[in-house]
Amino acid sequence: MPKLSPVIVPYASYLRVYEPLAAFPEPERSHWAKYARRADRPSYQEELRRSLTDLLATPPVPVPVHESDDAFVADIDGVVCVCPWRTRLRGWQALGELPGRLPPRVLDAVLPPVVRRQTADDYERWLARNPDARPWIRTATWQVPLTWFVLVSDEEREYRAGGAVGEDRDEGDVGSEEDGVGVPVLRYRTPMVQARRRVARGLKALKDALDESPMIDGLVDVGRWLEEFHPRSLVELDYGGLVHALPATHLDGDHSAADVAEGIEALRTGDGAVAGEAYARLADRWRTVRDRQSAS
Repeated sequence: MPKLSPVIVPYASYLRVYEPLAAFPEPERSHWAKYARRADRPSYQEELRRSLTDLLATPPVPVPVHESDDAFVADIDGVVCVCPWRTRLRGWQALGELPGRLPPRVLDAVLPPVVRRQTADDYERWLARNPDARPWIRTATWQVPLTWFVLVSDEEREYRAGGAVGEDRDEGDVGSEEDGVGVPVLRYRTPMVQARRRVARGLKALKDALDESPMIDGLVDVGRWLEEFHPRSLVELDYGGLVHALPATHLDGDHSAADVAEGIEALRTGDGAVAGEAYARLADRWRTVRDRQSAS
């Protein structure tokens, strides 16, 4: 495959699940075991660039013709875990969400109705043959959904401002190096059992304090998704390309997981004032990120 443009795509964040090789049936397990030994594994930026390149074709290709055989790899205490890209499946799912995000005229200009209809028909036929399919990766644009922060704790936060290639990097890094410069990273990683436990606790606190809330609905959705994976998996919340759109001072001071945890604990104990303060900090921080979307 030809080398793709080094242009940085700055707007996507990710929630990923890395499953141990034992969770995959053969022959997929052997494929990932061999893949994990590669030294030239592509980065999340390369995945985004491939998708954007397809959209520039005439007519545009909103979903790859073939499913990706790439994955992210992490070595967790000597256990190889992989997070398959499943770009085709995620493309179909993202396409279904576009009508609610773009005005009809803009959507028709980017993806003509005939292309969308054909792609939807392809997905329906594929899903009939693969009813249990689910992605290992969830993506958000110009934000990190607050429900994602419930899964992790501030102690699991890892921030690196970037540096020379090879500096403080490990087998689990999914960031890329561009032009010899180490890419900054802001991420959280937690065992699946911890993520599930936090979802359950968070849901109980929210349901006890609130009659209804979009955050409750979001947590229910994320919790159901996590149940699809091996209990010894790793969950990763990665700011992804947002680290390129935000200044280092913003990233260094971003402790959103701590704020979310404080807000939920305040709701559990009935302290509405503290919960409101935590929410205000979150709203102000992520309003700054959304403002950059409008300016882009």
